[in-house]
Amino acid sequence: MSGESWKADVFDRLYADNPDPWGFESSPYEQAKYADTLAQLDGRRFGEALELGCSIGVMSQALAACCDRLLSLDLAEAALARARQRCAGLDRVSFRRATLPQDWPDGCFDLVLVSEMLYFLAPADIVRLAERCIDAAEPDCTILLVNWTGPTDTPTTGDEAAELFCSCFPEAFTRDATLHRDRYRLDRLHRSGSRS
Repeated sequence: MSGESWKADVFDRLYADNPDPWGFESSPYEQAKYADTLAQLDGRRFGEALELGCSIGVMSQALAACCDRLLSLDLAEAALARARQRCAGLDRVSFRRATLPQDWPDGCFDLVLVSEMLYFLAPADIVRLAERCIDAAEPDCTILLVNWTGPTDTPTTGDEAAELFCSCFPEAFTRDATLHRDRYRLDRLHRSGSRS
């Protein structure tokens, strides 16, 4: 694990070259991953949900069906513009540009989805992001991580990022699922009891 967190200009260049650089709209890998991600929510309904790393809003649109309110964050303005357009008819979904962990939003959440963005962060920023998630977790909060596990030139690998993030959580949280798929993994943490 080394290097600095990737900056907004890296993602701005990616989206300038290709409006869907990872094939979120068309890739069979992405479609299977989205279905798997939603399945880990076990059909629950969430009041206040936070999505970190929303990109062009494909997952945001699907996630909105199980949330009363969804705040989706990304650091690439071009991606957010497409996400806003995609979800224009969904009043309960809002989008905001944010560099994480610095630009953490106010409020508490009963669902936090950290979707394929952790490994773009340096280890120290992963720890800070985990701390923000802990502080903003409502009782009965679910935190769901999705991480690519293939080769990467990012500051951490998906496996390193997931393990580091999960190691930050106190006993009040339980990692109740870790699923390894072809090229990605899902980790689900759950908080039970009152906030400390």
